[in-house]
Amino acid sequence: MPDTHDPDFLSRLARGEAPAGGADPWASMVATEPEHAVEDDPKLAAMIDRIKRLGTADEEKPSPAAVADAVEDADRLKNSFVPVEPGSFREADLTDTEVESLALKFLLARGDVAGRDVAEQVKMPFVLIDELLRRMKTDQLVVHRGSAPMNDYVYQLTEMGRERARRYASHCTYFGSAPVALADYIKSVHAQSLHNQHPTSEDLERAFTDLVLSKKMLDRLGPAINSGRGLFLYGSPGNGKTSIAERATMAFGKYIWIPRAIAVDGEIIRLYDPINHETAPVEESTGLLDQRKIDRRWIRIRRPTIVAGGELTMSALEVTINTSTGISEAPLQMKSNCGILVIDDFGRQRMSIDELLNRWIVPLEKRFDFLNLPNGKKISVPFDQLIIFSTNLEPRDLVDEAFLRRIPYKIEAIDPTEEEFRHLFEVLAPKFGFQYDPAPIDHLVETHYRAADRPLRFCQPRDLLMQIRNYCIYYNYPLELTNEYFDKAVENYFAVM
Repeated sequence: MPDTHDPDFLSRLARGEAPAGGADPWASMVATEPEHAVEDDPKLAAMIDRIKRLGTADEEKPSPAAVADAVEDADRLKNSFVPVEPGSFREADLTDTEVESLALKFLLARGDVAGRDVAEQVKMPFVLIDELLRRMKTDQLVVHRGSAPMNDYVYQLTEMGRERARRYASHCTYFGSAPVALADYIKSVHAQSLHNQHPTSEDLERAFTDLVLSKKMLDRLGPAINSGRGLFLYGSPGNGKTSIAERATMAFGKYIWIPRAIAVDGEIIRLYDPINHETAPVEESTGLLDQRKIDRRWIRIRRPTIVAGGELTMSALEVTINTSTGISEAPLQMKSNCGILVIDDFGRQRMSIDELLNRWIVPLEKRFDFLNLPNGKKISVPFDQLIIFSTNLEPRDLVDEAFLRRIPYKIEAIDPTEEEFRHLFEVLAPKFGFQYDPAPIDHLVETHYRAADRPLRFCQPRDLLMQIRNYCIYYNYPLELTNEYFDKAVENYFAVM
């Protein structure tokens, strides 16, 4: 029977190519009954039914569209990056000693622990951890405290094991997920790079669907985001620079895989950051093409968007170590790989602009960065993200020509036109619970903008509607737009502006 779990076989099958035996692949597939019942697996049943229909419909070859769909299904998993569960410690680029130290420190912290709990803690297959724990028992580092379900045991440290765990903890207290090798992390970044993504105008429109942007603005943003390099967003405050920067990530693929931690010559660098990374757990699937077990040392997240504002310091751009725990933390640019790093309020950081630019002038050009580890070793890591510098200041007044050359796109977020300004009220009013009425908007524009020669800003419709809503709720008035309410909102909003 052909191996229906092999994506290469399915790919050949969809193209109508004969296997090694020379038989018609469709006839061969149709004539072969599955080795197990498919009634309980709707996805598998649907796939088998689809293949049978393609192979038996009047003895005709499948249509080009059907072939394309089948090939896409067959190659989808093969061509995407998915970390596969290792079959041994060597395959995971780990030594027995490294995993032993994690298990011993976990047992030291928790006391009595079942073997499956140890495997869950270090994110390694139970079969490997079970074998390791048996060897540790033979070495008199642990003892059986009792039995556990599913042919497992509850383990406890011996005095010798406790002493060894303390020695390991004196160097580094980390006992989380087993780390991933730096080389594997670099390969994953290249496989999931933004440069492999080519968002189209439709992708961009979808990403900015909740913003009111002119076609001219979208046409300027499109090539800049598609390049995956870097851009300056500058212009007056309140015109959506930060909102644009934060939504640009949605034009690319939704998810990426990152390791929870990385190991470099005995140093543990924690990469996964629950503050900046949003997890996206994989849905369980029993489909015909989704049979690979995932390496749990990796975690799937939404493609990251990390925003650093005036609080950014030089230490956030280097590997930092907690001297009390011995655990190192990855820098912001490493956490944002395969995503977007937004430097908001550029020019207002606590460090000098020259210091920041000198730190990044080479990575922006070469697309890799050098990091210094606490043990003195220097490593090279990918610098693979779209960096967006958002500023209210004129870029040429902030940086020199050499740096501007390395940021190929400079896009000004200009003030909205009156038509766009009015359209924003029309779009936002229902979201705040108001029924849109153009008459009070006419009053607002004529009285408080044209008469006062006040510039329009994209943020102002939202802010003014929010003030009116809060006013109505406070006084228990019906939610409605009136000239009086706009006068009160403007009086508060523009009091010192």
